[in-house]
Amino acid sequence: MTAVQSSAHRATSRDADQAPGSLVSVRPSVSPRRLLTDLVPPRHFDGARFATYRANPEHPSQATTRARLEEVAATIAAPAPTGLRALLGRRRTAPAVYMDGGFGVGKTHLLTSLAHAVTEACGEGSAAYGTFVEYTNLVGALGFLPTVDALATRRLVCIDEFELDDPGDTVLMSRLLRELADRGVALAATSNTLPDALGEGRFAAEDFLREIQALAERFEVLRVDGEDYRHRSVVTDADPVPGAAVRAAVEARPGSVLDDFEDLLAHLATVHPSRYGALLDGVELVALTGVRPVTRQEVALRFVVLVDRLYDRDVPVLLAGIDGSGQRALFTDEMLRGGYRKKYFRALSRLGALAQEGRRLTDV
Repeated sequence: MTAVQSSAHRATSRDADQAPGSLVSVRPSVSPRRLLTDLVPPRHFDGARFATYRANPEHPSQATTRARLEEVAATIAAPAPTGLRALLGRRRTAPAVYMDGGFGVGKTHLLTSLAHAVTEACGEGSAAYGTFVEYTNLVGALGFLPTVDALATRRLVCIDEFELDDPGDTVLMSRLLRELADRGVALAATSNTLPDALGEGRFAAEDFLREIQALAERFEVLRVDGEDYRHRSVVTDADPVPGAAVRAAVEARPGSVLDDFEDLLAHLATVHPSRYGALLDGVELVALTGVRPVTRQEVALRFVVLVDRLYDRDVPVLLAGIDGSGQRALFTDEMLRGGYRKKYFRALSRLGALAQEGRRLTDV
């Protein structure tokens, strides 16, 4: 099974006509094996390749980063030293790159392109791809050393959306990356600079390098400048979709689910975030009624993880009930200014894209 096939299988392991009527009715069970096999680029980026990345000529760093990553892919795919060099122990140092930039500048496209390039050159199973949260979930399910052993069989490990807001998880990931680097595994990571942080320069990169401590000198920082290509750094504030239109779209599309927003948020509290992907198996459209602002941080963070999994799987979303203040009102101003603000802005950007796709399925 290719990486693309595996990604598609991950998103459609239950036939669309078997999708549940609501997410609240699903109690997903996920094996550690599935957590490993799911470490492939998401369906949303099945077609992402270096050749399909449209670098903006107004931001030369985009083309520069693409070119550098193509070199990295070639280095990873090059044969290992043999003969005298191998006997002398001249083991090449595996590359480690970190892409720093704002939302929607194509970092994930470039990261998945790197994963696809290595897989196509070195064979199935040569690259692992996942978000920061997916790797911490994997450690929780397998244990630290079994996770290292499993990932050490890959030539490349990609970490999308490296998070710096949880000290414990950051230390865990730093240790995991150090172990993998010591075993010769190439590493690639991304993180975000806030859309309005124009004067902050490389603060995100500096934070990353400081937190990974012993590994910092091994990482090459690649800056990716530009504007959010989705043009939704805060999300389109379109008028809400009427409830009747939401229900009509659900009835017309196989694999649709319809849930009350409050009920879904309560259900997410009963499901471990590592299972949110399985929660969406076979789902082709998520419709939510009674959408209102989320005021509790732990509830909002769970919803952010669900939005990420929806975006990975290209699942359109319909939101009914949100008032005229727009989708930005999903999170409070305090949240958008707080320590988790990068997660919230990312979620708003992605949810805006999914909501726009969902709106195309209606007559409004």
